[in-house]
Amino acid sequence: MGTGLLKKGQARRGPLDGATPDSAFPRRDGVLRCGDESLDALAKEYGTPLYVYNGDRILERFHAVRDGFAPLDLLIAYSVKANPNLAVLRLLGEAGAGADIVSGGELYRIRRAGIDPGRVVFAGVGKTRDEMRYALEQGIMAFHVESAQELAALGEVARGAGFIAPVAVRVNPDVHSPTHEFTRTGHASAKFGVSPDEAVDLYAVIVEHPGLRAVGVDVHIGSQIREPRPFLAALDVVLEVADRARRDCGVDLRYVDLGGGFGIADGEAGALDIGTLAEGVAARLEGRSLALILEPGRFLVGDAGALLTRVLYVKRSGGKTFVITDAGMTELIRPSHYGGVHAISLVHDGDRGTVERVDIVGPVCEQGDFLARDRRLPVPPRGALICVRQAGAYGFTMASNYNSRPRPAEVLVHGGRATLARRREEYADLIRGEHDD
Repeated sequence: MGTGLLKKGQARRGPLDGATPDSAFPRRDGVLRCGDESLDALAKEYGTPLYVYNGDRILERFHAVRDGFAPLDLLIAYSVKANPNLAVLRLLGEAGAGADIVSGGELYRIRRAGIDPGRVVFAGVGKTRDEMRYALEQGIMAFHVESAQELAALGEVARGAGFIAPVAVRVNPDVHSPTHEFTRTGHASAKFGVSPDEAVDLYAVIVEHPGLRAVGVDVHIGSQIREPRPFLAALDVVLEVADRARRDCGVDLRYVDLGGGFGIADGEAGALDIGTLAEGVAARLEGRSLALILEPGRFLVGDAGALLTRVLYVKRSGGKTFVITDAGMTELIRPSHYGGVHAISLVHDGDRGTVERVDIVGPVCEQGDFLARDRRLPVPPRGALICVRQAGAYGFTMASNYNSRPRPAEVLVHGGRATLARRREEYADLIRGEHDD
């Protein structure tokens, strides 16, 4: 990362402007497709439930962020937790992405995918000493520290192992973001980060510690935020922290990390305007020798993924119509856990029945098992294939084996070919590692 900064008014809008949520899975000749592959053909080959990722769309989103913030000195550190599949990580790594990780397991994944650990930042409130040691040995770019006790532990681990740990303090700016309560992370009562005053105190500790080196300042305020204002308010806070750290502690930081959480278009509302955000960020960084890190996750992979599920039965009971599918909360928990609203389409136009208000529910033995509720949709026939859109982020990665259900397969479509990115689990996989003697 150098120090070339974008001059005021130079921000460029990327190719996402005007893109529709259907871009990754358009309908041609009455059938939804991913690139040259029909979703019907993929479901027949790999079975359902099935995750399908459009690799071309992922790269389009990556380039849109990169170009939108050009020529800022930018590192795009992909938020691995959004979708940690090795094929997705390798695709982004080869395009130039670094990574934002929150566990030792995610570090292991990005190393297997070939991403340079020197382009990796390690966030999270509960890093263990073993994870710290592993990350130091791998040579990551920085630890984003979230408490005084964590900083002390990191210093002890680094000195004991003969390393100097690069550190950025995660600031909690007390900015309320307009999103679901479970995905707001920048308000004062959240578990993440420290107050601006405490952040400055931690920089003073870092300066005096032989095992620590201050390299940046970090903030992340939430997920699915669709307007620039909260991001810019948070940036104002952390830049003031950087100024105070320089003035009071003699610390010259190399970068500011604005985090991720950029909203995508879904069943509720439209996407964040990257161009407008970039203009506001560039104006605030003008004249500062600070590089910029962004941590998009969902924004890169969310609408590039779909969950394919087949209709098992249609049931009418208690004045309601239930469309029962072979996927549910074990495959996609966002509707149940976050109230996530995903656009839903029939793969075949010919499967369209009369439009009714329906609940699309799964086979899991829980009343909270649903993909959509009270949705006006054409009632499909038994055996029809349904496409649940915007499922590329926090879909498979949050899937579970509850009810002893094997997890689905994942397929990546890129450059005109479909590749099995993860095989479907079998019953034997459910008990691997268990002992009954």
